[in-house]
Amino acid sequence: MTDRERVEALLRREKPDRVPIWPFAPMGFCAVYSKLSISDAYNKPGKAYEAQKKTAKDFGWVFLPMFGYAAIGGWEFGGEIKWPSGEFAQAPSVVRHPVETPEEAMNLEMPDPKKSGIIPMMMEFCNLSSKEWLDNEPFNVLSIGGSVFTVAGNIPGPDRLCKWMIKKPEVVHHIMRLVTDWSVELVQWWKDTFGVEGVLPLGGEPTSANQLISAERFEEFALPYIKETQEKILAMGYKTTYMHICGEHNENLPYWAQVPFGDPGILSFGHEVSLETAAKYFPNDIIVGNLEPAIIQVGTPEDVYEATKKNIEDGKKIPQGYIFSPGCELPPMASVDNVKAIQQAVEDFGWYD
Repeated sequence: MTDRERVEALLRREKPDRVPIWPFAPMGFCAVYSKLSISDAYNKPGKAYEAQKKTAKDFGWVFLPMFGYAAIGGWEFGGEIKWPSGEFAQAPSVVRHPVETPEEAMNLEMPDPKKSGIIPMMMEFCNLSSKEWLDNEPFNVLSIGGSVFTVAGNIPGPDRLCKWMIKKPEVVHHIMRLVTDWSVELVQWWKDTFGVEGVLPLGGEPTSANQLISAERFEEFALPYIKETQEKILAMGYKTTYMHICGEHNENLPYWAQVPFGDPGILSFGHEVSLETAAKYFPNDIIVGNLEPAIIQVGTPEDVYEATKKNIEDGKKIPQGYIFSPGCELPPMASVDNVKAIQQAVEDFGWYD
């Protein structure tokens, strides 16, 4: 089977011949591997696309053309970002948030999604990716839109958002309302441009992890808006959406289980959530994950090989379907030998009987 056929089998709730490799957020690694700067991965759509396509082919990955950054919202709602530079900067970061006071937040208005920050470059990237559909590519367009709490956190900064949840909850709800409406409009624009076939709506939620907020705060401030966004995206005609549940979310899982992701959805998890636990809470969705990225960054090839083997052995027990992936972004400066060790372990242990 091709990698596209493997994922398509999982989407039909069938077992593929082998576990696919889904390289979560490999943009920086692809740039470094292709002799580009990491900033090129985020502000040069054409170069980023070609780098991702080549790297996916070289390492036997599922190709998911991806363009965006975790701090989205900071630039898009009126702030400023800094492009990554140097060995230890792996993604754009916010240097000036759009709002700093509750009063500024309450006066904030929703920007035009089509003109917001990185969005025009994302559309340029997707216009390129939509022109071909390769045999390792189950989806040729990714549409962001499900990361509403994390986007909201990037508007005042996660620290202020956490304080306002306690002292100014009405301000947080105002920001969440703006972000939810902005996100739905963004996905609708992608749907109007590309349709639904071959398009995968994508979200990621690091800021709503229990390292930052309690499950009670998640239920009050994140769940209603995440659920609303997902319902509206699915109502557009998408059968499947993708969500990366990033970081320590174990206490939030009963609430995440109330959110619709599709038939099936595709859910990836940080290493903090075991594959067994993820499969228990989401019995109808494909589970993606979740090797600790630090092992890929600082371990030996032997360490990576053994850790990948263990992850595959656990993942193959998941009846609803499993795809191997790092638990978060593939480290940009990871050694090629370590990334090849993943490929070798999947080849050695990823086949189904």
